[in-house]
Amino acid sequence: MAAHHHHHHPGEATAKVLGWSLAATAAFVIIEAIAGVQAHSLALLSDAGHNFTDALALGLAAFGFYLQSKPADSVKTYGYQRAGVLAAFVNALTLIALSGFIFWESYERLVAPRAVKESTMIWVAAAGLAVNAAIMFGLQRDKRSDINIRAAWVHMLGDALGSVAIIAGAVVIRYTGWLRVDPALSILIGGLIIWTARDIIKESLNILLEGTPAGMHYHDVISAMRSVEGVMDVHDLHIWTLGSNAHALSCHVLIEDQPPSSSEFILARINRLLHDRFHIHHTTVQFEHTNCTLAGAGCCLAADERR
Repeated sequence: MAAHHHHHHPGEATAKVLGWSLAATAAFVIIEAIAGVQAHSLALLSDAGHNFTDALALGLAAFGFYLQSKPADSVKTYGYQRAGVLAAFVNALTLIALSGFIFWESYERLVAPRAVKESTMIWVAAAGLAVNAAIMFGLQRDKRSDINIRAAWVHMLGDALGSVAIIAGAVVIRYTGWLRVDPALSILIGGLIIWTARDIIKESLNILLEGTPAGMHYHDVISAMRSVEGVMDVHDLHIWTLGSNAHALSCHVLIEDQPPSSSEFILARINRLLHDRFHIHHTTVQFEHTNCTLAGAGCCLAADERR
């Protein structure tokens, strides 16, 4: 049996980006809310609410980042890597809730359009767009490797699109007087937010339920392992994700009866294959010299595979 650990987390630079992004977003929420009241703009007030959820998202992301960077201990033997995934899941749920709020507010504005100060809308939304673009740029590097960071990035993208919609709507209102353009654009943005949140919910749920990592196929892994020299069969195979990008595997491997010193070469070949081809760095391999006694229960997947 062998265990190999390899962890990758965003660096200290990402933690600093999350910190100043949270401060900047919280400050802008206050500014936008005041401007919305002065301009009698429901769009700005709604966007301030959107920015408030962004501040919560960044706070959750920062908290998840802190937890997942903590080392393993005797209680949390795998560490706190799932904390970041859980934060991403909560962030995605808030995106869905926000979209529902946007749809409701858009409906009310379609029924009863209200006059607004479009010049204030343009300048405040432009400032918000600049803030969101800066935060997205700061998080860009790590959003592909960390689902927690990506969830925060998607929040920023949604708010940036909201700012663009407010600017476009204000320009149209100024030159055409068509007040319903703002809620119409808001509905489109709400739909886009739901579409992007769906992928995060799907991926985070798969991790939390210890499903096979996205993009990895169970039968490809078991077939590759069976092709290793010295391996007669592989069964009771389980693959799961510890955090955003750290995968683990456990299995039973049937080999010929031989001294442990000889079987170590087989183990080394298995681990090298899993590391190089599937990026699995934490493995637990149990060697067996006879057929698995759990073949009728715990090894039912392998039984189906052997037929």
